[in-house]
Amino acid sequence: MANINFKEWLKTDLRVGKILKAEDIEGADKLYKLEIDLGGELGKRTICAGIKEHYSKKELDGKKIIVIVNLEPREIKEIESKGMLLAAVSDDKKEVVLLSPEKDVKEGMKVS
Repeated sequence: MANINFKEWLKTDLRVGKILKAEDIEGADKLYKLEIDLGGELGKRTICAGIKEHYSKKELDGKKIIVIVNLEPREIKEIESKGMLLAAVSDDKKEVVLLSPEKDVKEGMKVS
């Protein structure tokens, strides 16, 4: 594991997002295409996430999650993914749990 200094870590922009919709991606067994509401200034974004084996679309509907919003966009299965959700993942990757705020908070709220 490589260490980063605190100044570098401060560049990470973490926000609360609400999953509005989860869709299957053709030809992708593990991926969902997620529509995320990140609140006022950030609006809605699309994120591709490999959580299909761990969550149903119904479980994701309306779920509040933590998102890294300032990653460079990445094309996944011809979809531009604009962020990354945070999850706790076991070493064998059999257990994946999305990180969520403890209380119901507004979309777009900063995490620090």
